[in-house]
This record gives sequence, C-alpha cells and structure tokens, in this order.
Amino acid sequence: MPEGLNAEIAHHLNEQGAETEAGEAHRSLEIHEIIEAILLALVAIVTAWSGFQAAQWDGDNALHYGQASKLRLLATRQSTTSGQSLLYNANTFNAWGAATIDGNSKLATFYVKRFTPDYRVAFDAWIKLDPAHNPKAPSGPAFMPQYHNPAEMKATQLDDLATATFQLGTDARETADKYVRITVLLATILFLIAIGQRFKIMVVRRTLLGVAFVLIVYGLITLSTYPRA
Repeated sequence: MPEGLNAEIAHHLNEQGAETEAGEAHRSLEIHEIIEAILLALVAIVTAWSGFQAAQWDGDNALHYGQASKLRLLATRQSTTSGQSLLYNANTFNAWGAATIDGNSKLATFYVKRFTPDYRVAFDAWIKLDPAHNPKAPSGPAFMPQYHNPAEMKATQLDDLATATFQLGTDARETADKYVRITVLLATILFLIAIGQRFKIMVVRRTLLGVAFVLIVYGLITLSTYPRA
C-alpha cells in the first residue's frame, strides 16, 4: 500500500477521533449545564419559599408580642382592681370591728353587708372560728383559705397567658432567624453555581457544582425539620 494512502487514512482516523472527543466533550458540557440549570431553578424556588416562611414567622413574632403586651396590661388592671377590692374590704372590716367593740350591732351588721361577696364568704368562715376567744384563728378574713379574690385570680391567669404568648413570640422569632440563615446558605449556593459557570476548566466547575449540590441537600434536609407557618 502506498505510503501516501496510509498517511491519508491515518489523518482521516485522527480527524474522526478528534470529532468524537469534541462531541463527547460537548455532550458532557451540555449535561453539566442542564444540571446547573436545574439546581439554579431549585435553589431559586427554595430561596423564595424560605424567605416567605421567614417573613411569616416574623409576622407571628410581632403578633404574639403585641398580644402579650395587651395581656400584661389587662393583668395589671386586674391586679390593681384586686388591691383596691382588698383595701376596701379591709377598711370595711376595720369599721365593723370598731362598731362591734362599741356594741353598735346595727352598724356592725351594716358593715357586714358592705363586704364584697368573695370577702363575705371568708368573713362568715372566720366568724365561725370565734376569733374573739380563739387565739389560733387567723388575723382576719383575708387570711382565710376561703378567701379568693376574683380580680387577683384573673390577674394571675392573664399574667400566665401573657407569659405563654410571649414565649410563642420568642419561638417564632427564633424560627424566623433559622429560615433567614437557610436563605443565606441558599444565596451562597447560587453564588457558587454562578461563579462556577465562569470557569472553562471543567474540574473546577464540577467541584463547585458538587459543593453546591451537597449544600442544597443539607439545606433541604434542614428545612424539612423546621415548623411551617
């Protein structure tokens, strides 16, 4: 076979090999770009959703804090009413005691009728102990176990509810912060994919894509553990 023909065949085979390698490299690049596009779309969607959740929980935080402040105010009002009621009954009780000592039973009976219903229950129980001759009797109706100030009980309930509501606001704030941190992580992933597209060296580009993939998997797993608004 002539040497010229052999050279021509070898050159043709080299060209076919080069075309094959170029075609494979082009297909590999296309696949890589498709994966990048899918990841970019996924990260963009998850970022938007995470930002939405952060905003929702931030709103819940503000709502619960506002409710807690309102409940604290109501509790303070009830506590003030409780103190005023106790002071009123104490003054009336002192007047009753003075009338009783003076032997003015009519006036004493008048003061007994002036007691609030809750204080009257405790007063009747206190009288049954014969406090005038029983040194073990409490100092007054307010120290009896039968005495229950409705306003004080309501103040305690409101205060407990305010504490629980404030805690809900704190939890919402912490949850919002978690979503913000994940949003920052997702932004980092977008940056890695975007900067990877600037490199011509496929090893570097694939390495950055691999890191981004690991981070997105971590982010999705972490998000699945967070409460949703």
